[in-house]
Amino acid sequence: MCRWAAYSGAPIFLEEIVSSPGHSLVRQSHCASECKTAINADGFGIAWYADRAEPGLYRDVMPAWSDPNLKSLVAQVRSGLFLAHVRASTGTATSRNNCHPFTVGRWSFMHNGQVGGYEGFRRQADMMIPDHLYAHRKGATDSEALFLVALAEGLDADPCGAMARAVARFEALSRDKGCAPHLRMTAAFSDGQRLYAVRYASDDAAPTLYHRWSDSRGGRAVVSEPLERDEAGWDPVPPGSFCVFEGAGVTIVPFHPGAQAQAA
Repeated sequence: MCRWAAYSGAPIFLEEIVSSPGHSLVRQSHCASECKTAINADGFGIAWYADRAEPGLYRDVMPAWSDPNLKSLVAQVRSGLFLAHVRASTGTATSRNNCHPFTVGRWSFMHNGQVGGYEGFRRQADMMIPDHLYAHRKGATDSEALFLVALAEGLDADPCGAMARAVARFEALSRDKGCAPHLRMTAAFSDGQRLYAVRYASDDAAPTLYHRWSDSRGGRAVVSEPLERDEAGWDPVPPGSFCVFEGAGVTIVPFHPGAQAQAA
């Protein structure tokens, strides 16, 4: 499974999350400790917000630890809101278009997890993307398709409800045409103003998710794994949760699209 990290708060250099900590995202790309596979080497990406409404985006297919351009970029770019991801493919090709984060307009999105049996119903999943959004379908991942379906479900006006409806549709499709585990996920996404995160699974094995406020940075990191192994203050996000991070504030509400999926 993939690893990811997001940040919201006072502007910092991206390296303070991506590469500098002892268990940074780059380190997790070859030495993850809270997922099935320690290696996440099927590409990486960063989406960051600065002076424009739409995020900047840098993605490549190299392992994150071996790209000198990434090291230089994160040492020079400062942002108060960004998403970073290292990928472990669950079946689709290693290509730039399949690397996270994905962006449409002001929205950015990244995902860790799986939709059970996705390769067997990929065409049906694509058919859930409406025509006005299908031009943004650049890759072949379940993650990108889920993002576009969530946009179609009304992400702009109702982020929690839209994501729940999109997840329910994918879980229902897996239950009908796929296999167990039907859906396991953590995801982070942003409209450039707020940072949102989800932790959910159709069984009892949701991927890990943590958050921590840093007084020294003046911001909050939201991560698959803590950035320092022995650092205090990392709060685990409970399974079945939808989170909103804005400033120093945190709102966590229940996220249970599975009931909708089983009723579909």
